[in-house]
Amino acid sequence: MGYGSGRDALVRATIEIVAEKGLQGLSHRSVAARAGVHHALVGQHFGSLDALVAAATEVAVERSIRETGLAGTADFDEAFADTMLESLTSDPEIEMFQAQMVLEAPRRPEIRALVERLYDNYITAVEHRLRARGINTSDGSHRELGRVVFGALNGLVLQFLAVGSTEPVREAIVEVGRLLTNILPDDKRPGEDTGPADNAE
Repeated sequence: MGYGSGRDALVRATIEIVAEKGLQGLSHRSVAARAGVHHALVGQHFGSLDALVAAATEVAVERSIRETGLAGTADFDEAFADTMLESLTSDPEIEMFQAQMVLEAPRRPEIRALVERLYDNYITAVEHRLRARGINTSDGSHRELGRVVFGALNGLVLQFLAVGSTEPVREAIVEVGRLLTNILPDDKRPGEDTGPADNAE
């Protein structure tokens, strides 16, 4: 794989190393070797490995939200499921990197802070899509619905990465969408007739 040069190459190399080996496999030299650059560039561009990991986390989340279709869908349907699974198949390192970060979070406060922001970004993205469907997540009984939906999708991503069961995971993603349809306002439900009732005898 061509990494290019400079900052982007180091970020991509960091994502791949952490996905493969965890944070314990990360060092100035391992990142530089994977990126094909001099190890001094890590300090030049980021100052520290912690800063590099923070930058890699931001890139991973942004790419995941964009490439899985989460940023652009208002419907968690078959098309969304296909886009998500295609993304996971073509670039699994993005999700594996994030999974490694989550595993490390209980042991390292600085990683925990990154993971908290990671979750906040995903939950916010889901809330935006729910509001686009007409579901109010700002208060009332649905104020944590974004977290619930993200938790379901995140769990399905981990199942797919662990065992590669494409069709069951695809069906489960679509089922999330079906469940959400049940709490849509009446005028937002597919095929719902909200016109006056037929009172003909």
